[in-house]
Amino acid sequence: MFSKSDLKKLLIPLIIEQFLSVLVGMADVIMVAGVGEAAVSGVSLVDAINLLIIQCLLALATGGAVVAGQALGVKDEKRACQAANQLVLITFLISVVIMAVSLIGNRVILEVLFGRIEADVMADARVYFYITALSFPFLAIYNSCAALCRVMGDSKISMEASLVMNGINIAGNAVGVYVLRVGVAGVAVPTLVSRMVAAFIMLAIVRDQNRRIHIDRGLRLGYKPEVIRRILKIGVPNGLENGMFQFGKIMVQSLVSTMGTASIAGFAVAGNLAQIEYLVGLAIGTGLVTVASQCAGAKEFGQVRQYTRKFVILNYAVLIFVVLAIDLLRGPIISIYNLSPEAAAVASGLILFHGFAVMVWPPAFVIPNALRASSDVTFTMVIAVSSMWVFRIGLAYLLVYVFHTPVIGVWIAMSIDWIFRAILFVGRIMGKKWMRHGSDDEIKSRAEA
Repeated sequence: MFSKSDLKKLLIPLIIEQFLSVLVGMADVIMVAGVGEAAVSGVSLVDAINLLIIQCLLALATGGAVVAGQALGVKDEKRACQAANQLVLITFLISVVIMAVSLIGNRVILEVLFGRIEADVMADARVYFYITALSFPFLAIYNSCAALCRVMGDSKISMEASLVMNGINIAGNAVGVYVLRVGVAGVAVPTLVSRMVAAFIMLAIVRDQNRRIHIDRGLRLGYKPEVIRRILKIGVPNGLENGMFQFGKIMVQSLVSTMGTASIAGFAVAGNLAQIEYLVGLAIGTGLVTVASQCAGAKEFGQVRQYTRKFVILNYAVLIFVVLAIDLLRGPIISIYNLSPEAAAVASGLILFHGFAVMVWPPAFVIPNALRASSDVTFTMVIAVSSMWVFRIGLAYLLVYVFHTPVIGVWIAMSIDWIFRAILFVGRIMGKKWMRHGSDDEIKSRAEA
């Protein structure tokens, strides 16, 4: 169903977009490092919360993209547009509620999740959390519109919008931190402004009535309960999976926060660098949703499996090169972050270990995207959540509190989590049970009618 040219047009912009996203994250940490390790730690802790919220919003966007993609698979563009309208509506409303809770419960949320952290770290975390929470509705609109463009195979547009957003962010960071010298606020405000601009750009694009998938030009989105149910049927399990996954990371971050500022800062920098090793896989996984949802909509399950295999192999081909480059250059790269010698040593050891562990990442995280795009969301949710609680959280606390391992014990537990996921997801895609979820017969019957 997709030519090599189609796949290149889809994947290359997605990879560039992921790279830009990681680059901005690194720039944020580097610039905040100029303020001090307390600022790095505070931003790192809040980013764990923000990532939880972002992943939940992305899950809903994925649910809408899968519904729209399956409709395109059977040439039902009218229903795909209905899904687009309802996706923008539901994600915006949910994001407004999340923003309100985050603003009202700012300090309480931070204290419940991270306990008694140092006063200067808490002060920076609160400022950063207040400002970035205002950006959630804009981020929801951007993610939803970008997901709709990608499911049409037009990932170049979201890449260009991301380029604008990240350019504003980096330039704003430089002004806020180095010129105005307003600390973490100098990083948070540009994040808010850049997301606002990106949201308006993407909203204008998906209002174009000439696109196969578009929303109402006058933003009269309407209310279609049956369409919302279909989006939530995919988005909620995916959101629970992503949400629990990120909540698990927050609990692990809370565990790390008890190890002192050097460990927090070293862990934050190592995690920042580790994102480079994920970026191609994340882009490939996003592209696989587009491809697999349309194949599943047409009930071409053999092609779903075929494209999944190709995408995993492609991920490995790039991953090996990226890991070798980062491991060889980790010393000079870490020195950019201005860490203390103790924190730099922590970061170096963690990123070296991660280079070996990440080799099991592709089957553990790329394959589930094909299953979700085929509506096999319950299985992926159960496996991911169970593995996270047993290994990523349970084993991490056991290693740190019982066996008194240093911060690397957290990533040892993480790697075992990945191995467990990879084994089960490979077994699932090789079997046939996931196919019974396939496309919604209701879509096909309406298209034929």
